[in-house]
Amino acid sequence: MITLQRRQLVGHDILLARHGNHISAMRLDRGAGRVIAFLDDGSTDSAPNLITPGLRMPDTVRSVLREDWKFLTGISAVCVGLAGLICAAAAALAGASGDPALAQLLTAYSGN
Repeated sequence: MITLQRRQLVGHDILLARHGNHISAMRLDRGAGRVIAFLDDGSTDSAPNLITPGLRMPDTVRSVLREDWKFLTGISAVCVGLAGLICAAAAALAGASGDPALAQLLTAYSGN
């Protein structure tokens, strides 16, 4: 079962433990998987953002969308295509039918 939670940034905790209130700013380097701290004296320090490199972090909404965007786009396109096909079939059936009551039923469905 997928549980979607915010990922904890371990690098922030490591840098806070090392430097405390001497940190002026922090930024996350996603490509390298590190957190970089800019210190008051102008120097920088960095720490890894994972406890263990092989550790599987919990899924987030963003990570699910990033990994499965092609599948989700395909499913959405199929749903839109089926809805269009059903609407076109209802309109064609209403136009091809000689019965005005059926045409009114298919074109003016109120949804109640």
